[in-house]
Amino acid sequence: MMRMAVLGSGSLGNSILIEAGQTRVLVDAGLSAKQLVNRMAELDVTPQDLSGILLTHEHGDHARGLRVLMTKHNNVPIYANALTREVLAEKVGPGVHWRVFEKGQPFGVSELNVTAFPIPHDAADPVGFVLRRGESAMAVVSDLGYITSPVRDSLKEMDGIFIESNYDQDMLDADTKRPWATKQRISSRHGHLSNDQVGDLMKEVASPRLKRVVLGHLSSDCNCPDLVTRHISAELSTAGHPDVAVSCAPQHETTGWLTVKEAEAVWKEMKCGSLQGELFS
Repeated sequence: MMRMAVLGSGSLGNSILIEAGQTRVLVDAGLSAKQLVNRMAELDVTPQDLSGILLTHEHGDHARGLRVLMTKHNNVPIYANALTREVLAEKVGPGVHWRVFEKGQPFGVSELNVTAFPIPHDAADPVGFVLRRGESAMAVVSDLGYITSPVRDSLKEMDGIFIESNYDQDMLDADTKRPWATKQRISSRHGHLSNDQVGDLMKEVASPRLKRVVLGHLSSDCNCPDLVTRHISAELSTAGHPDVAVSCAPQHETTGWLTVKEAEAVWKEMKCGSLQGELFS
């Protein structure tokens, strides 16, 4: 069995803990090192328990905690592609065990089989990941501006999917805090995904084996957990998959452990503006 716990997701930092058997990996380390350690501790995991850290790209909200974390725990290998490593190597500092992978080429991290796939975003060489152990498979994809064929193909036949659903188009259009240029960047082909884009994608890639979708990187101003959860659930139901558990990952606390296979959901009331996620057993 595989399970994940989102340590935090949003513009202030992103990190996901994934467990498969005795293997535990972080996907991204965009929270502060202190928060990474504290939130893992809530799940009875320490940095010494990690088999590796997988990096999707070099932006601060996905790599901010690496430098400080590595000063005390530089025995944990960091997995990145060549361009991401090149950008981050000097910032992270010496003595780090880098493991360079190539997109499309499977590699092992202890009990996990991992494949990286390309995504469109304004970073050096951003990727998403498919992680497998035995018959279980889950995908992690964040920070992409539009859906490509590699993304679509990679997300098929998954048991669980973590995907960003950054903004509601109407809320973004109505937002008065962001200048026009920022709105254009967010909704560009190298920005972020809207709720509508994610809904369309889920209808395309969902299969009978899909049990869980976790939505992340929600904008605190231009999205609402209840709104996007209902929208994605409705789109999945329309496509013939009404039993998929859909939840949102909060920014300021962990989701707790979420199983990739079927699990009984313990729903929490979600209000617009709170970005409070749902917890699952």
